[in-house]
Amino acid sequence: MNIDQLKFDGQGLIPAVVVDAATRQVLTLAYMNRESLEITLREERTCFWSRSRRCLWRKGETSGNVQHVVSVTADCDGDALVVVVDKDGPACHTGAESCFHNRLWQSETRPDFTLEGLYALLQGRKADMPEGSYTTYLFQKGLDKILKKVGEECTEVIIAGKARDVPETVYELADLAYHALVLMVELGIPVEAVTKELASRHVIDHKVKQEKMTGGR
Repeated sequence: MNIDQLKFDGQGLIPAVVVDAATRQVLTLAYMNRESLEITLREERTCFWSRSRRCLWRKGETSGNVQHVVSVTADCDGDALVVVVDKDGPACHTGAESCFHNRLWQSETRPDFTLEGLYALLQGRKADMPEGSYTTYLFQKGLDKILKKVGEECTEVIIAGKARDVPETVYELADLAYHALVLMVELGIPVEAVTKELASRHVIDHKVKQEKMTGGR
């Protein structure tokens, strides 16, 4: 599909849902006209049409929170876009990572779990240090204790995996992931830093695969 096949509305606009490449979190809903979309594709950074100011605006031109474009995908009807980006800062003018942060309702039977949500919870534990919390205990004991627990959980994963005990391996992997996140909070490493590192390795693996297919030429 190309730009000529897209369906802009009566005002010459098309909605663009902007998504974080690392976390897959929806960051914002904005609008593009043909010119702003062409700029976005050419400069590989988001450029939108401001319906309130009636002008083009490049995200981050004043705030510095530039969104570097990874991909642009049209829906089946060609009248809406998903723009996947690597962002340099918060997407929302309020300073929030995403414009979508005002929860209206949450199911009590279907938990909305994410690693980012758990990470934020652990950050809260470190800040508030509630009594009786195991996480509080770990932070109180400090880095050496946290590292010891990470090592212990690694061993448990190895034992369960060696035994090919899938349920036990899943259980131990969850323990390891939890303690790894505690370590990340202790060291101030955001989840995004790890996901970006993994993404960079994906690109490297792709290049290696291409080199092997072409005989390294």
